[in-house]
Amino acid sequence: METIRSLRQPGPAHPNRIDCFRGDLTALRFGLTAGQTLTQAITTPLVEAGFQCATVTFTGTALNPFRYVMPGPADNPSHVAYFTAPRAPSGTTIIEQGNATFGWADGKPFIHCHAAWLEPGAGRRGGHILPSETIITESGEAVAWGFRSIRIEATPDPETNFTLFQPSGTSSGSDLVARIKPNEDILTAMETIARTHGIENATVRGSLGSLIGARFTNGTHVDDHATEVLVRQGHIRAGKAALDLLVVDMQGQVHEGWLQHGQNPVCITFDLFMQSDPA
Repeated sequence: METIRSLRQPGPAHPNRIDCFRGDLTALRFGLTAGQTLTQAITTPLVEAGFQCATVTFTGTALNPFRYVMPGPADNPSHVAYFTAPRAPSGTTIIEQGNATFGWADGKPFIHCHAAWLEPGAGRRGGHILPSETIITESGEAVAWGFRSIRIEATPDPETNFTLFQPSGTSSGSDLVARIKPNEDILTAMETIARTHGIENATVRGSLGSLIGARFTNGTHVDDHATEVLVRQGHIRAGKAALDLLVVDMQGQVHEGWLQHGQNPVCITFDLFMQSDPA
């Protein structure tokens, strides 16, 4: 078996590699209003619902103007990876699937959003959407799963030297939100969370993050050291984890599949939302 990949981050590794909080997820379907920024369209209904954090999934949404960045090499030794310069394709881009984490930055509603899309003149692409610079051109629909007792805030992270979403709050309830830190295998981390909290079966809702490349069960792989990823589906079954991801490489190409166990470490961070299945 291949030795698991790792990256040396610029700052000291925090001794706690998984931050996890328990609460009760509430599902919410809502419209994405044409003419609003993606940030406005997603955060307004969530704030009105009283959510302090949430994961959101949307498909088929038309965007113009549309601005995004892709994972890229480090800009300097202060980071292990960074982003490309912003891109702004002409015409209307159609989202295949977008996942967003909703939280707060400087006291204001904010989203972190990864997606795959059909881009005019470029075909299927993916990356990290700049949501406050992106406008919805046709009304669409999204679904969110949110917590009212757990808050996610953007805070400086000394280990990675990025400002990252960090959950905090109560820890009682049947559902979970976690932040998984660099170099932790994502499936192993999910199983650790489930075992620690006595969960046998759960469904992953939304969720996104970054991995050091990717290794899929069908034998294909992505070798770039930084990727942006979003979950298509995932679960815990009898304590065993599985994830089906869309993975965006450093050229903006989209890969997909179920992950190999023990071979997919987190690059910078991973926002994970899990809903316990009924007994």
